[in-house]
Amino acid sequence: MSEKTKKATFNLSPGILAELDKVMAEGAAPSKNALVERALVKEMKELQRLARKAQWEQGARDPALINDLSENEAAFKSADAETARRIS
Repeated sequence: MSEKTKKATFNLSPGILAELDKVMAEGAAPSKNALVERALVKEMKELQRLARKAQWEQGARDPALINDLSENEAAFKSADAETARRIS
């Protein structure tokens, strides 16, 4: 069952509208709405990816986080080695 939609109005440049008409004529999507929604979903996923990347980069500079990770790595080192021997 598809999700209910809600009407939204946007202003787009004439060039983008012309490209939209062109790709629709080539069968890019079942409707302009579907293509625009697909593009927005893709863009939002990219924005989320960039936000996660920024958080990882911030964490890589955080001495407390690096220390915590080092302590956890040391605590599990023997267990990891034991598991690796079982897998081999």
